[in-house]
Amino acid sequence: MDPDGHNSIIIVTGANDLLTPEDIEAARPVISAAQIVVCQLEIPLETTLAALRITRQAGVTAIFNPAPARPSLPDELYRLSDIFCPNETETELLTGMPVSNQQEAEAAAHVLLRRGAGTVILTLGERGSLLVTAQETTHVPATPVKALDSTGAGDAYVGSLAYFLAAGKSLTEAMRRANHIAAISVQFSGTQTSFPAAADLPAELLA
Repeated sequence: MDPDGHNSIIIVTGANDLLTPEDIEAARPVISAAQIVVCQLEIPLETTLAALRITRQAGVTAIFNPAPARPSLPDELYRLSDIFCPNETETELLTGMPVSNQQEAEAAAHVLLRRGAGTVILTLGERGSLLVTAQETTHVPATPVKALDSTGAGDAYVGSLAYFLAAGKSLTEAMRRANHIAAISVQFSGTQTSFPAAADLPAELLA
């Protein structure tokens, strides 16, 4: 961690590497019955693709978070992502474009849209998040806080986004609430240990 709460992370995948497409197929009934499925890259790529294929076949909304970051992804993965949700580093790595301001971020998001993503949400740290579709761009500002540890903030955001979408909130409202919860998480150390429990959140945030 640096003094501003920014981090460098080493990933040790361990048992995650043992999850197979066959395991995903065995979970098809559960996946097909879901409202939202969140996928990312801490399991093998083919296993993630297997899950995304099932969500598309079942008409389930798929959120894909390309973390840990890698420089390239297969075209099919973009096409199977209803919501493609990278952070700044992941966006720059995937597109080769900077995202230091909103104009740059929007341009990079359009590259991801052209690759087949349905909707792009860029998480921009203290700058909030940016919703980009083929028709519009909407910036949702972050809650200003003093960050202690940003580790896990993206997970807090994506998990909260999925929760609020499943609860029937609009995309921009789900983003606003997810920004708020991610802002809470960066004020505490650790990953899951920094995530607030529902009982600790303002009632209006969950209403």
